[in-house]
Amino acid sequence: MRQENIVDIGKVAKTSGLPTSTLRYYEEKGLIQSVGRNGLRRLFKANVFERLSLITLGRHAGFSLEEIGNMFTPDGKLQIDKQQLLTKADELNKSIQQLTAMRDGLLHAADCPAPSHLECPTFQRILRVNSKRIRKKADKATPLRTEIAINSQ
Repeated sequence: MRQENIVDIGKVAKTSGLPTSTLRYYEEKGLIQSVGRNGLRRLFKANVFERLSLITLGRHAGFSLEEIGNMFTPDGKLQIDKQQLLTKADELNKSIQQLTAMRDGLLHAADCPAPSHLECPTFQRILRVNSKRIRKKADKATPLRTEIAINSQ
């Protein structure tokens, strides 16, 4: 290995903007791999920057580190499951719809001519929708709580 293809952890951290603790954690999780040490400083091949870019892109898309790790073959090649990408894209679309609705509600509330938000029909509709979501989540959680209560007796 030629020396110019090797970068120490400090340079990787400075160039990537990631703390050295994150780089060590990624190495511990098998997402990146050091090729040696110079004293106590880990050394990486220069292609670690591409790998870190892929990890960062995956994190921004909402993938867990475990999911990202599974996108690499044991020999380090990228192998992405296209169905997993489609599933994540669907999840992002749902999040975008929810965030768009929330933004629109906030903009309405800021400009609402009603004397009080509680007197605004649009705000009342938002409250009803949110209450339904809370009830659905509570209904889904109830069996788990019951099971925990039974198991703890």
